[in-house]
Amino acid sequence: MAELATRPLTLTINGESVGPIEVPDDLMMIDFLHEYLGLTGSRLGCGQGICRACVVILDHDDGTSEEMRICITGAHFFSAKRIRTIEGHASRDAAGNVTALTPVQQKFVDHFAFQCSYCAPGFVNAATVLVERLERDPVPRDRLEDAIDEALGHHICRCTGYVRYYAAARAAIDDLGLVREG
Repeated sequence: MAELATRPLTLTINGESVGPIEVPDDLMMIDFLHEYLGLTGSRLGCGQGICRACVVILDHDDGTSEEMRICITGAHFFSAKRIRTIEGHASRDAAGNVTALTPVQQKFVDHFAFQCSYCAPGFVNAATVLVERLERDPVPRDRLEDAIDEALGHHICRCTGYVRYYAAARAAIDDLGLVREG
């Protein structure tokens, strides 16, 4: 029987350095997070990168961020990179208890923007990336709905909770003052 080819993986997850850990060459990132680190908030939905329940946030050196579908992206792609999972959003105390939600998370709770909640981590990550982009460059009021649709429109919710997801994102953007008038 052939042995799996492995190599060390080191990266930063939710602000914490991880690794080096010997990881199989062909292991998908979602499996690394779930099986090696116990971070199960990113969900395996379709396994083909279509539904986006699996997305994490990839942080770039220039301060920008983007969603990454990790059911179709190998763990080693993230070598020496920084990512945030849904577990890394809320503020926590020394014991690990949640002390405060982010504005996006709070708006998702306020708007009951979840049903079965399986896809919610992907939607929260997408809305967070959108908010961070708008913090750098606020959107004109007449483009707000398009911006939300561009950010969330590729995500699939099998319970059809889209209206609440969009309302939560809109409320977070409005409350944070990320809309330009005129």
